[in-house]
Amino acid sequence: MDLTETSKRILASCLDAKPGEEVYIVTDDTRVKIARALYEGARALGCEAVMTVMKERSLNGEEPPRVVAEAMKAADIVVCPTAKSLTHTNARINAAKAGTRVATMPGITEEMFGAGAMTADYGEVEKLTAKITELLTKCRTARIEKDGCVLTLNLEGRNGIPSPGVYRLPGQCGNLPSGEAYIAPLENGVNGEMVIDGSMVGIGKLDSPLHVVIRDGKLREITGDKSEMLNILLENERNATVGELGIGTNRAAVLNGVILEDEKVYGTVHIAFGTNTSFGGTNKADCHMDGIILNPTLYFDDTLIIDKGSFAV
Repeated sequence: MDLTETSKRILASCLDAKPGEEVYIVTDDTRVKIARALYEGARALGCEAVMTVMKERSLNGEEPPRVVAEAMKAADIVVCPTAKSLTHTNARINAAKAGTRVATMPGITEEMFGAGAMTADYGEVEKLTAKITELLTKCRTARIEKDGCVLTLNLEGRNGIPSPGVYRLPGQCGNLPSGEAYIAPLENGVNGEMVIDGSMVGIGKLDSPLHVVIRDGKLREITGDKSEMLNILLENERNATVGELGIGTNRAAVLNGVILEDEKVYGTVHIAFGTNTSFGGTNKADCHMDGIILNPTLYFDDTLIIDKGSFAV
């Protein structure tokens, strides 16, 4: 697999990188090989490429150094192959506000570059993502059902956000690879119980399900194998807040324990705890941690959207 050739394809097709544009690669000590390939790919396309290597962040959603955040605002395109996610940071928000096209790649591996979600038909992904995003924006409540558990989420007044993997216009941003529609529920409007059985940030791919109890938008209890690895979620009310509901729309994505791809798996649902200020919420926490629900049944208001993992729309 030629990482540089893959990088050229990604930069051209997903980010519309053009000769003369300034492409800023932000990475950490764990992803330098991928970042270098993106740097070389950008140069091969005639772009002005710059790469910065920083210390690995300790948590998803932790801000990068100030000098990196400032540089992100000045570039035409920013690509972030990092161990921890910069997706829900103020640095990413402010770069997008400044007109930068941003693709974040939290947890990306060399293997993921040439397989799975990265190989999707992004025209198809874009269409389904737009449809689900529109439905999210129009509905007032969502309901997830799985193995006898029910979780209801108040979405009133919040807008759905598309992450189709295609970011060609100023200010557009999202993950790569991608394929999801997501929304910030009201911070006090999530109630019920749910099983998380796909993967969970902080653990990886799950061998057995986690069980969560949520009241008034806050995680009150989490049990299951290795749940002690998620104690940060119970440290304070901000970390415990349900910050996101997301729906995977990428047929090529596979569950592999890396949340970047796991949350894009077609017909899955994920909920996340922590920060949601980057997509319409009001909660700024110490983290943003997603959990994947396999083969869910999902309703928007009373309209069936997913039936045990199969889209009904």
